[in-house]
Amino acid sequence: MAYCVKCGTKNEDDATFCKNCGASLTGTKPDYTRDRDKRCEEECAGGKGGRGWMVFWGVIIILIGLAIVFEYVLKDMAKTYPTQLSWVTSVQWNWIFAIVIAIFIIIFGLRLISRH
Repeated sequence: MAYCVKCGTKNEDDATFCKNCGASLTGTKPDYTRDRDKRCEEECAGGKGGRGWMVFWGVIIILIGLAIVFEYVLKDMAKTYPTQLSWVTSVQWNWIFAIVIAIFIIIFGLRLISRH
């Protein structure tokens, strides 16, 4: 008789799984969750937890918010206070944000490539 290591139930000698709890009697089952997590750490862009993608999208969202503030709020304020905020209308904000986003994407891409 084979005894189940999980629940202690007696099973037939040729049984491969416990008749009571279904545990393997021939050895341990592979831990698919652990294998999947390890594979994801090696293959996924952000690794386990996706921290890299959260940072990437966080920066993009912050830049979009700043673009909205500069485009609508500061330019509107520049109309009210033309002498104090004259620099707002002369700065090309869209180019600055485009360059920052491009640099961030390049750094993020290089980080992904260096992992493989």
